[in-house]
Amino acid sequence: MGEDRNEREILAPEDAAGRRLDHFLGERLPEFSRAFLQKLIRGGQILVDGHAAKSGLSLRGGERIVVVIPEPEPLDLEAEDLPLHILYEDEHLAVVDKPAGLVVHPAAGHSRGTLVHALLHHLDRLSGIGGKLRPGIVHRLDKETSGLLLVAKSDPAHRILSERLAAREISREYRALVWGELPSAEGRIEGNIGRDRRHRQKMAVLDEGGKAAETRYWRLNRLGEFDYIRLALMTGRTHQIRVHLAWLGHPVLGDPLYGGRRKKLSGLARDGRDRAQGVLEIMRRQALHAARLSFRHPVGDGEMIFESPLPEDFQRALEFLGGSQTRIKESS
Repeated sequence: MGEDRNEREILAPEDAAGRRLDHFLGERLPEFSRAFLQKLIRGGQILVDGHAAKSGLSLRGGERIVVVIPEPEPLDLEAEDLPLHILYEDEHLAVVDKPAGLVVHPAAGHSRGTLVHALLHHLDRLSGIGGKLRPGIVHRLDKETSGLLLVAKSDPAHRILSERLAAREISREYRALVWGELPSAEGRIEGNIGRDRRHRQKMAVLDEGGKAAETRYWRLNRLGEFDYIRLALMTGRTHQIRVHLAWLGHPVLGDPLYGGRRKKLSGLARDGRDRAQGVLEIMRRQALHAARLSFRHPVGDGEMIFESPLPEDFQRALEFLGGSQTRIKESS
């Protein structure tokens, strides 16, 4: 195959007969996700008795299996000395507190000045699993969402964390200000999310297709025309919180893409409209903050918990709407 690589050789026992190859390897090589192993199968990088395995192959027992793991592609992004708040770092991972306005990784229109460029400067290494544009990125935050982000520095840590994220074993909690009064003090929002069929730059809850998505919420304070809420992501779809709340008719304050800025003003009485306009002047981005992150360390399994205080603009918005009372129920 020509490139630098390392190999894992496994002899399938007789009692593996009838097992699917990817299931068997998923148990024998727990550091790799099944999706990653399936990708290797499709790429001809898993050999069974010297021949490239086919997808869905069932074992007979006794086969010699060679898993060829190519080295990560070298990164060609340039490090940039951008300010970055790193809450924790060890040889396997880092946790950063991302400010609003910072794009996570390079994409169309953002070839410089991203979180990845800053990570390349501040950290001694990053996992290569995300490819050249997303090294180390286990999960993402939207540009205008602030808060906690988990970064992998080694490939084994990245694989384990990605598996745990998919298995809902990494807890991510958010704070948000939303328009109107939600239907209950706490609830669950479920609706498949996919690309909006009319507006391709947006995501939407779909009647058919899309990917299953679940968000839970708890009201912390009722603040006139707004609810201040805590949210927990049970899945991690693109724009999930923003899409789910907009679908309920309660978009995130300040969210221009999903109706969270001026669109809601028309239905308010004058006093309410003045308050809403005032808080929109303070909160010039979506009022969404990744406030708490908890997970088991990929090496050693120690529980790790991180919290990020509300940014200054978010706190000022709460104080404008409700004064000091907004600090009372934060731990609910």
